Amino acid sequence: MSHQVQFDLELPADLDRFRLPSAVEERLNELLGRQDSGETLSPRERAEAEGLVNLAELLSLLRLRTERPNGH
Repeated sequence: MSHQVQFDLELPADLDRFRLPSAVEERLNELLGRQDSGETLSPRERAEAEGLVNLAELLSLLRLRTERPNGH
């Protein structure tokens, strides 16, 4: 059974500066580059890459949300 949840979230005005730190972004790029070149990542590295991708996507979505009129 699936449920849909909706909630209001107050976002800070300076959310556009919320980005992955450069060292974290470099690590993500390293892992993705290795994977793209055909190298098999360890389960731990795969989990790390997935978590970093999810975080980067969340930050991007939040930034986009603040750019839209009325936050909708």
